[in-house]
Amino acid sequence: MPALLYILAFTFVGSIGALAGGLVLLAWRELAAKVSHALTAFAAGALLGAAFFDLLPEAVHGSEETGANVFLWTLTGIILFFFIEHVVHWRHHHDQVHEHARETMATAPLIIISDTVHNFIDGIIIAITFLINIPLGIVTALAVIAHEIPQEIGDFALLLHKGFSRKMVVLINVLSAAVALIGALLGYVFGSFLQGYIPILLGLTAGFFIYIATSDIMPEIHYKKRRGFAVAESILLVSGIVAIYSAVSFFGHAE
Repeated sequence: MPALLYILAFTFVGSIGALAGGLVLLAWRELAAKVSHALTAFAAGALLGAAFFDLLPEAVHGSEETGANVFLWTLTGIILFFFIEHVVHWRHHHDQVHEHARETMATAPLIIISDTVHNFIDGIIIAITFLINIPLGIVTALAVIAHEIPQEIGDFALLLHKGFSRKMVVLINVLSAAVALIGALLGYVFGSFLQGYIPILLGLTAGFFIYIATSDIMPEIHYKKRRGFAVAESILLVSGIVAIYSAVSFFGHAE
């Protein structure tokens, strides 16, 4: 199957999956809150696994030809995402979503804009990794999807709390998710131009994943101290790492 079809298919599945998570919130709010919390722990592990077992090794391998300092760009990605989050209040965990819900209505557009930008970047990342090789693209797409579902549930919760109607919340998220497809197409079209910059982009992406997992998602695991959930959440976090490691090992042998 051509790389473009893989790119469009996995970007589309990721968008639909994230939207489905939000729709669960609209239908069963209590159940969604529990599922979201569980998926958050798994997502943190998946992102860390993708960064350390997939993106960074691939970036280091590519840097042998380009001479790029991958770890410098990884650190740059972490710091860059810190500034982005600081400026636009880009928050992915539910306690901060609820804090934003107490702020003025002007906060909602910031969340919508930042989520749209995030989806756009996700599309580019998925496209670039698929252009390197199919296994890397699949693993990266799965890690992105694992993170998107709990994030979108949080976004749905925020917009509903801000007074948006259910139809409007769904429309906003559909349009925002569609931007990921635009990013994927641009990543595919300009992939050859970006080829020499791929180690840098992978390093930046690894930095983004590490920052999101450690700064945004993992703190949420500790936000509500639920007795009896600590062990389960720890297992889910490790399961996310193991799932990515297993996928990388499997696809690596398949190449």
